Amino acid sequence: MTEKQDQQHPQWSGDRQITNALLSGDPTDYNLSELARLRIRYNGFPGARDIQADLDKVLQQWGLTEEELFEKTRQIHQTSQIYQGRNNQREDWS
Repeated sequence: MTEKQDQQHPQWSGDRQITNALLSGDPTDYNLSELARLRIRYNGFPGARDIQADLDKVLQQWGLTEEELFEKTRQIHQTSQIYQGRNNQREDWS
């Protein structure tokens, strides 16, 4: 019987940098949005276990459940364009 091998996510390198920043950062609107975006990206992804574990750590550090995170970020996105004006960064949900 063969085991499935973990896959390498094409966005891993950049996401690793963002995750490292989140680990040492505060729960600002931007950081909350980035955490939610990465949690959505890696939900169910068969790999990047290091990033997934660190995203869990960030949630714990900030005292949030995933449900609370998503509720906060829905409110943030309803009232502001959090990614606008950030060095032409586009929202990358893929």
